[in-house]
Amino acid sequence: MSPLPLLSAMRPRQWSKNVFVFAGIVFAGRLFDRGAEIRVLACFALFCAASSAVYLANDVADRESDAHHPRKRLRPIPAGRLSPAAATVAAAILAAAALFAARALNRATFALAAAYLLGTGAYTLGLKRVFILDVMIVAAGFVVRAAAGAACIDAEISPWLLVCSFLLALFLALGKRRAELVLLGPEASTHRTALGKYSVPLLDSWLTALSGAAIVSYALYTQSPRTVEHFGTANLVYTVPFVIYGLFRYQHQVLQRDAGGDPGNVLLRDRALWVALAGWAVSAAAVIYR
Repeated sequence: MSPLPLLSAMRPRQWSKNVFVFAGIVFAGRLFDRGAEIRVLACFALFCAASSAVYLANDVADRESDAHHPRKRLRPIPAGRLSPAAATVAAAILAAAALFAARALNRATFALAAAYLLGTGAYTLGLKRVFILDVMIVAAGFVVRAAAGAACIDAEISPWLLVCSFLLALFLALGKRRAELVLLGPEASTHRTALGKYSVPLLDSWLTALSGAAIVSYALYTQSPRTVEHFGTANLVYTVPFVIYGLFRYQHQVLQRDAGGDPGNVLLRDRALWVALAGWAVSAAAVIYR
């Protein structure tokens, strides 16, 4: 088995989604704590392994339908460059390694990593065909990442921050569903059953609602008594404009340019989003680590 098709099937470009594990250390004010840094980096690595295990298992399960997809048919498994048996073995090894690493950190991280694998496993086995529940499971996976990033350093994470993470992840998941609908057209439901119940106008309305909800939840987080007490200031509210601009800019890309298929690609191509992200990071750091 050549390592290149396997590495490609593991989708290393998607590992950027695991940056959610860094939310805990950033908002706990421990970004420059060497011990915490090492533990969070280990947590990031184990979720990269876990997510790659999920991608491999999902591609094995969907290889027949993916073979007829205009883009997914180029992936190593549906294209025949990686055998389902080899992918299954690799997925099992990666999942076991992720669980072993999580247990080495602490029990809470192990429980969250196991919950992530169980939830995504159930998604692969059939829940991805259930209308609405499919995107909610995907979004929940991001919340689990954020919670694990805090758990591995024994830090608390604000419930408002978890809510904001869930809403943002749901926004991205629905944007991807919209892109699939636009790309596949009338054949969308034959590729993924749940897509037959979505429509572009419905998803557009949900995306608008979610962008507003995410902004409000983040604003409430910045001004919650717990946050103000923890940071000793209410100035985190000044990071809200960057969040508003970033979400609105991304929504424009999704709705006007049908570019919501891969959030990572949208970010890489759009300099304005990079400016918004950098502005938020600098302003948040100035408040938290002043």
